[in-house]
This record gives sequence, structure tokens and C-alpha cells, in this order.
Amino acid sequence: MEIGGFVGGIPIIGIFIFTGILVNLIQVICYITIRPVSKSKFRRINGAVAELLWLEVVWMMEWWSGFEVKLHTDIKTFQLMGKEHAILMPNHVSDSDTFVTWILARRVGCLRSALSIVKKTTKYLPVFGWSTWFSEFIFVDRNWANDESKLKSSFEALKDFPRPFWMTIFVEGTRLTPDKLSEAQAFASSKGYPIPNNVLIPKTKGIITAVQSLRSFVPAIYDVTIAVPKNQPYFPTLLTFLKMQPCKVNVHIKRYSTKDLPESDQGIAQWCRNRFIAKDALLDQFAATGTFEEDEITGFRRSVKSLIVTVIFTILLVVGGWIYFQKLSTWWRYTISATIIGIVAIVAHIFIEFTKLPPQKNKAA
Repeated sequence: MEIGGFVGGIPIIGIFIFTGILVNLIQVICYITIRPVSKSKFRRINGAVAELLWLEVVWMMEWWSGFEVKLHTDIKTFQLMGKEHAILMPNHVSDSDTFVTWILARRVGCLRSALSIVKKTTKYLPVFGWSTWFSEFIFVDRNWANDESKLKSSFEALKDFPRPFWMTIFVEGTRLTPDKLSEAQAFASSKGYPIPNNVLIPKTKGIITAVQSLRSFVPAIYDVTIAVPKNQPYFPTLLTFLKMQPCKVNVHIKRYSTKDLPESDQGIAQWCRNRFIAKDALLDQFAATGTFEEDEITGFRRSVKSLIVTVIFTILLVVGGWIYFQKLSTWWRYTISATIIGIVAIVAHIFIEFTKLPPQKNKAA
């Protein structure tokens, strides 16, 4: 465990845990009392409450670490973002990719309805995982025999979602690593596909199910390309953010109407593969030029709302903790303080280990 790496981030984790416990309690109460009466009202309340927690993640990235997300897309697409249901199909380069979509969702006003398909173990993460369960993230086993029916029923349940939502699907199935890229290149070579330099071969069953299940009420799919500049000293990860190491990513978005996609499963699969071939070429272009062809959408500032939310919960924690500790003896103060610090350190370790990549055999970038 990198003690020196995240010790400065322990207060951030502490505030997140404090906020998360309050959020989880409200979610449990509303799930028991409101959802049986009105699922729509529960979804609205839950979205507003969960957003408080997600805003603290946005604050950590934008204010604490100085993380920047530069958006490149056409004006028409930008004007529709946050105002329509959409499937997001990004490449998967880092454990921060979901958070990148959250920053974009916050900018266009749909952070509280930014959903994602994630691995099943995510829902067991303290605070964060529990909140995603209430927020209708979709948890998969990465076993199609188990996942197919789960995806179809989960997509069907979104028909009456009360706000424009984003459903993020990482069709590569895992993050890009030297080992995974080598495997993808070998597979592409054996099948006669174009050999990728920057992406993996997409696994199309999930995106086929998403398009076929959602196209009747989701008008768009956003082909999202995340590019990390090669000449910056830090790579965007959870540990990087906790260590206050500033970095940035560039994001290119191209909108496709779901009604214009092929009707057949095979056609959708080929469309997806073609998009990743184009995405790979786009990333080659970015590596050569440092930018995308589309103009950058500017005028974004760090989220003031995330700053206000974090400051308020920090004050509540500090003032409430100080009042409570005044009522305790010195021995109890030290005992409870040590216990709290220990719990926060353990939770921080769990999150960092959860997002850490396995050892790589191929060390080449």
C-alpha cells in the first residue's frame, strides 16, 4: 500500500465517507418508504441525493488535483448533450474514465443521471458501491450467460426514467494495458482485422443488446474518444488525484442517431468494430498533433457547486466532530480518533487496490 501516496488524501476520503454514510442512509429510507409508492419520485430524490456524493468526486478532481477535461465536438451535439437520453461508448484507458464522463455530465446538467455498466464487485465498495446500486448502475459478471438477461431487464426498466440519462458502456471490457493491447493485436492479426495501436477489440454483445433494447426511447449514441497527452508527467488515476498531481485529458464526441444504426445484430456489431477502427485512427492523429480536428468547446470553469457542497459537508464534519469530542474524556478522544483514521485508511486502501492494474508482463507502452 502506497502510504506516502495517499496520506494527503485521507481527509478527502474521510469527507467522502462521512457524506456517503448520510447519503446511503437517506437512500435506504427513501427506498423503503417512497419507492413502493412512486418509483419516479424515488428516482428524482435519489438522483438529487447521490449527486451530492458525485460532486465531491468532481471537486477532488477539479479543485484538489487540478484535473482538466477538454471537450471537442460539434455545436449541434453539444447543444443536445444533457437534454436527451444517450448511450456513451468510450474507449477505456484508465480507472478515471467513468469520472471523466461525470465531469462532462456535470457541465451539461445530467450528473445525477449519469449511469454506467460496471463489474459486479463494484457494488460492494463501501459508500460508493452502495450508492451506485440505489442509482441503478448495471452490475455484470462478465459472463454472457449470466449477463444477457440482466442487461435486458435493466435496460427495459429505464423506459420510464424521469430525467435524460447517460448510460456508459465500456465495450472493450477492460482497461487498455500493454498486455491487453498485445493480445488484441495478435487477435486482430489472426482474424485479418486492422491491427490497433491505441484500443482493444470491442466485445459487441453488450452494445448490441443496449442498442436493440434502448433504441425505441434513446435517440443517440455518443462515440466518445478519451485521449491522454503523452508529454504530461502524470497519468489520470484515482491515486494521481489523491496525490494532487495535475493532469488533463482531451475528449472527442461524435453523435450517432440510434435510428440510423443497422437493424440486425450483425450490422450493429460491425458498426461498433468500425467505430473502434476510426477511434484508433483518431488517437493516432491526436498523438501526432496533440489535438482533435473539431474545435474545443471552451467556456468551462471548475464546478462551483462541487466546491460549495464539499465545503458545507466539511464544515458539518469538523464542527459536529468538535462538539462531540468536547463531551469525551481524553482517552476516548484518542481512541475514537485512532479508530476513525484507521477506518478511513482501510477504505482508501480498498479503493486504491480495487482500481489498481494487475502486474504487467509486457512493460512496453
